[in-house]
Amino acid sequence: MSAMATGVLEASRFRAQGPHQLDDIANRYGLSADIRDTVRAVSRVLPFRVNDYVLSELIDWDRVPDDPMFQLVFPQPGMLPRADELLLAELGGDRARRRELATVVRGIQERLNPHPSGQRELNVPTLDGDQVPGLQHKYRETVLYFPSQGQSCHSYCTYCFRWAQFVGDADLRFAASGPDHLVAYLRRHPEVTDVLITGGDPMVMSAERLRTHIEPLLGVETLRTIRIGTKSIAYWPHRYVDDQDADDVLRLFERVVASGRQLAFMAHFSHPRELATDIARRAMRHVRATGAVIYCQAPLIAHVNDRASVWAQMWRAELAQGAVPYYMFVERDTGPYDYFKVPLAKAANIFQDAYRTLPGLARTVRGPVMSATPGKVIVDGVADTPQGRFFQLRLLQARDPALVGRPFRAFHDPRASWLSDLALDPAAPVDIAAAVQGGATTAFPAGHRDLPETP
Repeated sequence: MSAMATGVLEASRFRAQGPHQLDDIANRYGLSADIRDTVRAVSRVLPFRVNDYVLSELIDWDRVPDDPMFQLVFPQPGMLPRADELLLAELGGDRARRRELATVVRGIQERLNPHPSGQRELNVPTLDGDQVPGLQHKYRETVLYFPSQGQSCHSYCTYCFRWAQFVGDADLRFAASGPDHLVAYLRRHPEVTDVLITGGDPMVMSAERLRTHIEPLLGVETLRTIRIGTKSIAYWPHRYVDDQDADDVLRLFERVVASGRQLAFMAHFSHPRELATDIARRAMRHVRATGAVIYCQAPLIAHVNDRASVWAQMWRAELAQGAVPYYMFVERDTGPYDYFKVPLAKAANIFQDAYRTLPGLARTVRGPVMSATPGKVIVDGVADTPQGRFFQLRLLQARDPALVGRPFRAFHDPRASWLSDLALDPAAPVDIAAAVQGGATTAFPAGHRDLPETP
């Protein structure tokens, strides 16, 4: 198989491909039997989905399995413990042991921390004493909304921290059938100015379906920003160029902007190759022409983008397309975390090495940032002091708004990859220590999740 195909697919009809199409993909692109067996085994636990655009335009088949885009979408050996992978392969080949296979799969998934950072225990809001389905409210100003029809993606990232949304277990999913409860919650909570429509990927929905979720929000006067979390420009840019309802989608975006609200398009780009195709650049121009602002973010991932040169190239490409580099995240402690994690010390070096090469307009980006239980914790760097070496940390966002912007520090540990790996400096403020070490129950102000009805 030659290197990546060039140009735009002649037929832009979206067609998802997953485990059932694996043999066809393997035959077309020359995947070895070992790779195919690994994908088949791991995809029983973690989601696997690709499409023709990703396969033909983004993956360099001459570099498989080391190609970063291949690592990004195809499950790999090492993502699960070897013993689990072997057991899955054994049980998957025996139709008489399907029930045993299902039990094993569920057990492995439960060990992979499907809902990190207190998402289910701490983030689900209440309305009149009942939990509101398909919503998360972690930060005062922002509510996350998970429309049930948007809980899939054009392709799945192997490192996705929301993998539990896609494995077919209703008990693990956040999903709202419609916006009625969201609108009622927003009217009860005027402190919320932003709604992030997320998933999955809301842009898998048709324009008409997306409209039914967005238009009711325009009647809430206190709502000022609608955000759409999406990787569609990277994985299916046809959505904004030549899909059957591409124009309808763009007109809907224009209506949001015309209402006087900001439409923030939270685009997920993991590698500069996703920005390199002509149709991806056209898609970005079309979205920006509606008045939407494109903000770009992604986690730092081993095997995919763990080099400063990759991030510098990506941030420059985003800026060249009129987008705003926004966040470099730290991979969350969920799913195949051990395969993809990057130590915080290395992450800080990668960020700083890339950041210092950027022009001023691209220095809007922040990182590396952990979306942890108490909030978004940025690693500002490493400091050598007479007391020792420390990570300099700061809360960019917090469950307790009083903690936003507060600096603190932790002892330097070259092996640490997440907030829970760090030992705080004993001199850290008590409220910071309580938030980080005690979890969100000490950091979330009483009553914030269910405020009384506004008169």
